[in-house]
Amino acid sequence: MTDLLKRKPLERLLRPLSVVVIGGREAEKCLVECQKIGFEGTLYAVNPRREQLAGIPCYRHIEDLPEGPDAAFICIPADATIEAIAALRDKGTGGAVCYASGFSETGDLGRERQAALVEAAGEMGVMGPNCYGIVNCLDRVALWPDDHGGTPVDRGVAIVSQSGNVAISLSMQDRGLPVAQLMALGNQAKDGVPEVVEALLSDERISAIGLFIEGVRDMAALSRVAIDAARKSVPIVVLKNGSSEKAAEIALSHTSSMTGSDAVFDAFCHRYGIARVHSLPVFLETLKLLHVCPTIGGRRFVSMSCSGGEAGLVADLIERTRLETPGFSEERHAALETVLGPKVDIGNPLDYHTYIWGEAEPIRACFTEALKADVDAALLVLDTPDRSDLPLYGWKEAEAAILSAAAETGTPTLVASSIQENMAPGLRQRLLDGGIAPIQGLEEALLALDAAAMISERRALVAGSEPMAAPSVLVQQSRTLDEWRSKKLLAAYGLPVPEGALVSDATEAVAAAEAFGYPVVVKACSETLAHKTEAGGVALNLPDGDAVNDAVERMGEIADRFIVERMASGAVAELILGLSRDPQAGLVMMVGAGGILAELVEDNALILLPTDREEVLAAIEGLKVAKLLRGYRGKPAGDLEAVVDAVMAIAKFAEAEADWLMELDVNPLIVLPEGQGAVAADALVRLSGG
Repeated sequence: MTDLLKRKPLERLLRPLSVVVIGGREAEKCLVECQKIGFEGTLYAVNPRREQLAGIPCYRHIEDLPEGPDAAFICIPADATIEAIAALRDKGTGGAVCYASGFSETGDLGRERQAALVEAAGEMGVMGPNCYGIVNCLDRVALWPDDHGGTPVDRGVAIVSQSGNVAISLSMQDRGLPVAQLMALGNQAKDGVPEVVEALLSDERISAIGLFIEGVRDMAALSRVAIDAARKSVPIVVLKNGSSEKAAEIALSHTSSMTGSDAVFDAFCHRYGIARVHSLPVFLETLKLLHVCPTIGGRRFVSMSCSGGEAGLVADLIERTRLETPGFSEERHAALETVLGPKVDIGNPLDYHTYIWGEAEPIRACFTEALKADVDAALLVLDTPDRSDLPLYGWKEAEAAILSAAAETGTPTLVASSIQENMAPGLRQRLLDGGIAPIQGLEEALLALDAAAMISERRALVAGSEPMAAPSVLVQQSRTLDEWRSKKLLAAYGLPVPEGALVSDATEAVAAAEAFGYPVVVKACSETLAHKTEAGGVALNLPDGDAVNDAVERMGEIADRFIVERMASGAVAELILGLSRDPQAGLVMMVGAGGILAELVEDNALILLPTDREEVLAAIEGLKVAKLLRGYRGKPAGDLEAVVDAVMAIAKFAEAEADWLMELDVNPLIVLPEGQGAVAADALVRLSGG
C-alpha cells in the first residue's frame, strides 16, 4: 500500500486523487470547477437519470463505481444524502462534502437526520451538511457548487469559514494573498474546526491558517491542534463573528455578570497563541504578513515615510497596539543624519522628507540604515498610484530601495499603503517576490504586525504547554456559602482575610469590636445576601461601640448573624478576583478593578486555569488599575507580590474543588502598600449540589 493510500480519511477528502459527484446541476458545476482549476485526478459522476455531467459519463448507483474515491461531493436531498453516505462508506470512500440542508439547522427532525448521517459515515471524513465544500488550489480540485476566485498556487494560506457566502467573498479577494485551501464547514456534524485544522497541519505547503467562525464546539480539541500548530510554526488567525450569551446561568456575583464566553474566547486565544482580529480586511492582511514573515521576533519596529502626516498617523495608531517605536542608537542616528542632512529631524517614526525623493542611492542608503536599527520589523508607508498617464517620478526608486534594503539587512519588512486601494497590483507582486509583505491599509498593517508579534512571542510557550482539559459537567442545583464560610474555606488555601468574628447580636458584636480595636466593619451574614451593600448590610469605619450597636440593630431586619472585622486602612487599590464556569473552558479566573469600580469600568482580564505566577502578573500589569499598583502621582506602590499570592491561592482552591466549584467572587481585595500585603474584604462561593 502506498503512502497516499495510508492517508487519514479527512486528508483524503481535502487532498483527493479521485473525486465522485452525486446529483444534478450543482454536481455538474462541481465537475466544471474541477476541470477549470486543472484537477489531474480521476473524476466520476453518479446520476441515475443523466448520461453524463460536464462530459463525465454517469454511473447509475454508487455501488457501480470501480473504486472507492478519495472524495465525494453529494448534492441530493437530505434523506437520500444519508443513504449515499452509507453506500460511500461501504465502498471505501475517504470523505464527503454534504451540500444538502434540512439537518440540525431545521429543528428536531433535522437533528435526527444529522445524527443518522454521522452514524452512517463511520470513519469517513464529512464536511457539512449544509456546506459549500472545499477549493484546494494546491492540488487543483474544487468540491464546490458555485463560482469562486481561487487560482492555482504552490504554497499559501488556508481559510476555514463556517459561512459559505463569506468563503466565496474571501475567495474573491484582490490583495495578492495566495489562498492554498478554502473551505466552508456548514453544520460541522462530524468534522469541525479542530479536525480540519489538524488535517491542514499535515500539509507543509500551508503557510498560515485563518478561521472565520461563529463559535467553537470543542475548545479542548482546538487547544490540542493549536499546540501542534505552534510546534510546526504554522500561525493561526481567527475572526469570530459576534459575542456569545453570558456563560453564567445565575448572576449572583460581579464575576458572573462580567465574564461571558466571548471574553473567555479572548483568553483562550491568548493562552494558545492564536491571533484574534476583528475585521475581514485585518484578517486577510494579517494572513498575508504571516505568509511572508512567519516569525516577527518582537514588538519593536521602525517606521519610515516621506511625510510628517503619515508619521503622525503611525504614532497615533500604535496606541491601539502593544507595538513600540524605539529611538535610534547614536550610530544609526549619525548614519541617517549623514544621508538625510541637517534639515531632517531623525526620529522613529522617521519622516525622511522629500529631499532625496527620486535619488536612487540616497534613498537606498536611508532605508538600509533605518533597517539596521535594533528592531524586529520595518514598515515603509508608500501609497503607489496605478496610473499609466503619469510619469510617477520617484516611486520606482523607492521600490528598488526598499527591496535592496530588506535583502541586505534581512529585517522582516512591510510596505503599507495608507489607504487600502493605493497599492498597485504590480508593486504588490514584486514585493511578494522580494520577500516583503505588501499590506493594503496602514491600520491593517499595524494590527497585523501586532498580531504577528503576539504569535511569535507565545509560540515557544504554547509548543511546550498542555492542552485544555475537557470541563466537568456539574449538576445544576447549587448552594451559596455565606461570607463567613466562604472566607474560612478560602483562607485554608492561603487567601488572606481580615481578623474577624461571627456574632449573633449587638452585645457580642461590641465585645468583638473592643477586642479588635476600632475602627471596625460590621456586615450582615446570610447565604441569601449576594449583594450586601445594596441591601444595607454593610457598615464601614465604625469608630466606637455605639456605632457598632446601631449597625447591628439596623441590620437585624435582613439577617440574624453578623460579621465584625478589623477595618483595613491605607488601601492603594481595590481589585476583584473571581472564578466562573464556562461550558467550554471550565473554570476561568478573572482579575480586575474592584470595589465600586467593578461594574463601572471595563478593566478586567481573564485567565484560563491552570495558571502560573508569570501569567497572573502579566494579566495584572495589563490592567488600567495597574497604574495605582505601581504608585500613581506620588502615592505609594501597592503590594503586587501579595496580589499575585492571592490569585494563586484562589487558583489552588479552584484546582482542589474543581468537581464542585461553580462560582467565586472576592470583591474587594484590598491592596495595601508594598510589603504590607493584601486582604480579601468580602467573598462569595457557590458550589454544585444541594
